[in-house]
Amino acid sequence: MISSEILEKARQTIFDFDKDGAEQIIDQVLSGGENPLELLEKAFIPAINEIGEKFNVGEMFLPELIQAAEVMKHVTNLISEALPKESNVKQKGIVIVGTVEGDIHDIGKTLVVTLLDVHGLTVHDLGRDVSMDVFVEKVKETGADVVGSGALLTTTMPKQKELEEALKEAGIRQDVKTIVGGAPVTQRWADRIGADAYGEDAHDAVRKIRELLK
Repeated sequence: MISSEILEKARQTIFDFDKDGAEQIIDQVLSGGENPLELLEKAFIPAINEIGEKFNVGEMFLPELIQAAEVMKHVTNLISEALPKESNVKQKGIVIVGTVEGDIHDIGKTLVVTLLDVHGLTVHDLGRDVSMDVFVEKVKETGADVVGSGALLTTTMPKQKELEEALKEAGIRQDVKTIVGGAPVTQRWADRIGADAYGEDAHDAVRKIRELLK
């Protein structure tokens, strides 16, 4: 178990936009033979979530949010590269993940991508602010089995419904499973728009995706 002191230092690197400091802590944890996912779950993710909340209430500004997000992306990539892949239980399946059009939040989505990669799945990260056309074209291009869409704002949630409709219009909805997630998203919303699953958080989303692939 990683000490509370290291976890607090890791957390502070997100608030300080300290990419080098975060990288040093990850190296320290890896050298000690500890699980770097614990850093994500107990330090980095809570920190970026708190920054997001402060931004929403006007206590932090967009440039600060962007700087923190850049550090978060960097540490997520480093940890993803360091984690052993479950090649012995590799599942077949292609997953597409993206944050819907009009929404620039992608920390949760990035964590989902990291965990899917750890589980040995083929995952295409479309990034943030993704249009319906891009989702649909990527499904056609890759023959994806699952499409995951994230919406972190109530104003962008309707885009998840639009995605369901766009997949139907393209004649491929029956060929792909869909999962939705994001802070304001609920199981009720998923049921209402016809999505196949709802991910309460990154870990739940990955578990649901693996179930959809069975």
